[in-house]
Amino acid sequence: MKLTKILEEFPKRNIMIIGDVMLDKYTHGTVKRISPEAPIQVAEVQKETYTPGGAGNSANNIASLGAKAYILGVIGDDYSGTQIKQELKKRKINIEGIIEEKNRQTTLKQRTIAQGQQLLRLDYETQEEIQKETETKLIDYITEKIHDIDGIIISDYAKGLITGNLAKKTIILASSYNVPVMIDTRPQHKIYYKYATIITPNESEARKMAKLDKASIEKVGKKLVKKLNATVLITRGEKGMTLFRKNNSMKHFPTVAREVYDVSGAGDTATAVLTLSITSGAKIEQAVQIANTSAGIVVGKAGTATTTIEEIKEVLNIKNK
Repeated sequence: MKLTKILEEFPKRNIMIIGDVMLDKYTHGTVKRISPEAPIQVAEVQKETYTPGGAGNSANNIASLGAKAYILGVIGDDYSGTQIKQELKKRKINIEGIIEEKNRQTTLKQRTIAQGQQLLRLDYETQEEIQKETETKLIDYITEKIHDIDGIIISDYAKGLITGNLAKKTIILASSYNVPVMIDTRPQHKIYYKYATIITPNESEARKMAKLDKASIEKVGKKLVKKLNATVLITRGEKGMTLFRKNNSMKHFPTVAREVYDVSGAGDTATAVLTLSITSGAKIEQAVQIANTSAGIVVGKAGTATTTIEEIKEVLNIKNK
């Protein structure tokens, strides 16, 4: 299947994103002086912007590529929770699967930026596991919607949304409907994702999962494939991506980034594009090529950025093919 045909299939896809939803807040200002109170910079605030983070960024990437995104997550009954829902709706992301828990802290990442440089980040969050009632509602929603879904992304930042039971039931259900499940997880939850379709850790996460700090990337990847019985795609920053398959093969994809400005959210973009590519008929190597290209585009943008089909086509040089 040609790459251009794969990309043109993206808007026809329905993707479910299950994971830790966050609000990214950016306070932009200028620094002209040092505070008389302490040896710190004073930033004069010019504007504040909000964008969905965490699993919300994965959903935003799906929506920006024209596909239908259904997001499942948990928020608190607070201002950040309300703001997240507004930001998701603004981007035409389906939020029926967002559940509110009373007295829960919605995850907020607040960054202060001046002269293009990040000065400070404040994190407001909890890692408390979701209530049993919330877990049941999520499983019921997945069961209800699975017939209409082409692919699932689990975006697990270990902030309490993903339980072992939720992960296991999602993978079993998806498997019974032949729906691929892509996993972006923190190392401590790796055991949840045995038999998933593809797992996409970065190199640091992969080494922690495999408990191999100094070994070659080949040993790390092959150990994870064997341990999790899944295809593993390790994202490696400026080194590109390395794919490990269950047939014991390994293939490296060099980076296509022209300029690295901000790496935040690049993994979310890669997983989103990988999912859309696989569900649009791409072979695994084609899907990784497109995902690698998309990650190279977003690292050249500020903040938790997204890409578009036209941008990907331009970099792949298939605009008129």
